[in-house]
Amino acid sequence: MTSEKIYTSNEYLENNPTWHIEDSPWKAKQILKAIKRNSLQPNSICEIGCGAGEVLRQLFLQMNNNISFVGYEISPDAFELCEQRKTDRLNYKLANLFEDTSTCYDIVMAIDVIEHVEDCFAFLRELRKKGTYKIFHIPLEITVHSVLRPSRFLFARKKVGHIHYFLKDTALATLKDTGYEIIDYFYTHNAVELSGLTPVNLIRRAGYKIAPNLTVEMFGGYSLMVLAK
Repeated sequence: MTSEKIYTSNEYLENNPTWHIEDSPWKAKQILKAIKRNSLQPNSICEIGCGAGEVLRQLFLQMNNNISFVGYEISPDAFELCEQRKTDRLNYKLANLFEDTSTCYDIVMAIDVIEHVEDCFAFLRELRKKGTYKIFHIPLEITVHSVLRPSRFLFARKKVGHIHYFLKDTALATLKDTGYEIIDYFYTHNAVELSGLTPVNLIRRAGYKIAPNLTVEMFGGYSLMVLAK
């Protein structure tokens, strides 16, 4: 179901030696925003494709101590990093979530995952069975800026394994087409908040205050956080 070789070999690790740990506190902040603004009170949270496990650890540190957390990862390299983060309520599995047929969670998260999955429609249909609520974080990479620089798509494909590219409407339509009910969504400002005040980020910041949708579609640098059932 996924293009697994890049992850089960050491290819992804060679291209991304930190496995994006440095972005994890920011991602956890966005997830907490989605949970709090929709008044969710989960007892169990699962992340599929959890990478180094730091996003889950950040949630573990900031949420109620009655919640159990489980991360699933298919990469042995990433799982080694996960193992360093385990606690009594924070566990990781080197396994495919869909093969764990006895489990179901209050919240299942796919954070920057579906753009990597070869058959993302089948993936999303299977994921619906694994939890009550689902939280997705989806990069919005189809923009005027990126279309004018198509080499960016090939760079993302080689560097981080992105094989699908979305804008807001196609991301939401893909979820609806695979049976999801959209509860809430909002933009996350990853380029602006993680990359500093570059010239294009100054344009993004100013433009977003006036015309957020147009700015996202023109200049990119944003992702979409979605809460669904």
